[in-house]
Amino acid sequence: MLLKNFLNMYIEGFKNLKIGKTLWKLIFIKLFFILVLLKYFIYDDNFKNTYKTQETKIDFVYKNITKDR
Repeated sequence: MLLKNFLNMYIEGFKNLKIGKTLWKLIFIKLFFILVLLKYFIYDDNFKNTYKTQETKIDFVYKNITKDR
């Protein structure tokens, strides 16, 4: 009941916005581009880039599979 009232408050609030809808769209578009740019150009740290040779990849996987917790 509380969650439903909380969601209804936001839904009714967004229905009554006029200029705010455009601003929220701009904010989400900017956030999307910022996160995509950060993900692919700054934090491009994946398995393929970190371990160049097949042996280092195998060694990494083997060590993590057999690691005691």
